[in-house]
Amino acid sequence: KMYNPPVAKFPYSTDDGDGDGISSWPYRRSLLESKLRSVDADVVCMQEVSPDSFVDDFSFMKLLGYDRREMYKKGRMRPATFWKSCAVELVDGGVVHGDRTLLTSFRVVDGIDNSLDVADTEFEEDTVGSANKSRTDNNSKQRRRAKGKAAEKPVEQCWHVVNCHLQAGGREGPRRLRQILGGVQSAVKFARKRGESDPTSPRLIVCGDFNGNEDSAAVNVLTATEIGPDFLEDGRPVTSKPKNIATTSGPLVDVSASAGDIRPPPPTLVVSELISLMVDPSSENEEGNNLTDLVVERLKKVYDRYATVALTEKEEEEEVSGRFERDSRLQMGTEDVERWLVDINGRVGRGTEFRNAAKAMGWTPPPPKDGDDDDGPTGMLGEQADTRKKLITLPPRSVLTFKHFVDVYTKELRGGKFWGICHDLAVMGEALPDAGLFTDRYDRMYCTSNLCVNRVYDTIVDRSCPNDDEPSDHLPVAATFGLK
Repeated sequence: KMYNPPVAKFPYSTDDGDGDGISSWPYRRSLLESKLRSVDADVVCMQEVSPDSFVDDFSFMKLLGYDRREMYKKGRMRPATFWKSCAVELVDGGVVHGDRTLLTSFRVVDGIDNSLDVADTEFEEDTVGSANKSRTDNNSKQRRRAKGKAAEKPVEQCWHVVNCHLQAGGREGPRRLRQILGGVQSAVKFARKRGESDPTSPRLIVCGDFNGNEDSAAVNVLTATEIGPDFLEDGRPVTSKPKNIATTSGPLVDVSASAGDIRPPPPTLVVSELISLMVDPSSENEEGNNLTDLVVERLKKVYDRYATVALTEKEEEEEVSGRFERDSRLQMGTEDVERWLVDINGRVGRGTEFRNAAKAMGWTPPPPKDGDDDDGPTGMLGEQADTRKKLITLPPRSVLTFKHFVDVYTKELRGGKFWGICHDLAVMGEALPDAGLFTDRYDRMYCTSNLCVNRVYDTIVDRSCPNDDEPSDHLPVAATFGLK
């Protein structure tokens, strides 16, 4: 959905992702493989991998030497970290799952110089297949043994890598701040648990999709070390009291900006400008912004094309006025909704449009079974909730009103899925005008000041991503680190 202009409608099989179009997984995989081979990092951090097809999607990583991996344990799209065991090895107990953060802690393999290459890239793949999960070989006995050794004498510092994909959304600044602070804290806690000599000054690298730029609290707290109640994000405070990063080695280093004397840090998000076309700034309320009249009018035309079910007399009386008023007396029934979903997503059952439409049409979730955990301790959807999501169905003989149709896309807007709205409008024959490019730096890499940045790898593009050269809308960031 991120391709602009949109590629031909689903040039691949939506069941297995086969095909040769530029949006197909085989094509995108080949681009990703080529980029990773050229960088040849010891550790690779990805975001937005699909747990359902993870093993098949990234089987090529073994061919590149990445024979170890760890995937975040919750959510439909997850961070995953890969590494080469010939270069680094995971220390005992060295995996910590936080709130959208994944900590992996490594020891450099003997015979390798004490440095680390890290690549961060984001890649999204919705292909559904058999569920597989990677597991580390750590167990409670090993952790007790490590704890006992730590009590005897300080252990050598290891390398800690936090792979993050912070929460998207204009009103999620407070949560993003908590997430990144929690990720850094997890490294400090683990270093202390291991018995490292200076656990509050770990060898730490933080990388991933921050879903925000230098104006966001999650970014500022790493370089300023503290965020207070006077810090505003999107015009609102993100905390009621001062928040500090857990390290004492001073502010973290912005890796890309560390080469700022050579060039300004390049953007990692280069996409079509959509915010000015979609977001009505005058409509902001407690729930977020609304869609512009430009988008609503296009949705109205789209809705009228799909609607085939006549309004009942009662529904006639309940019809709303204003921007939701329509000339047609028809509305979208269940079969109409199915046709719409196939057009925009390739099949019924896929995407947040499907889930939100089903709920608006009257679907309700089954009650949780004993032991089910809808929300884990971090507030993220757990695996039981993931399973229950798959049970969502469109209620038969129901309708999706135009107001609810707009609500579906308003939720997409408030979730930051501008590209999804743009794609849907285009494939439904109501493409938005070209407003140029939007560029920003959402994908970032930071390190503690006890590390030195030896080399930074940039990716420079001047056209909307993804495209035939770039497999994702997020551009990769990579660097080589050493010890000071």
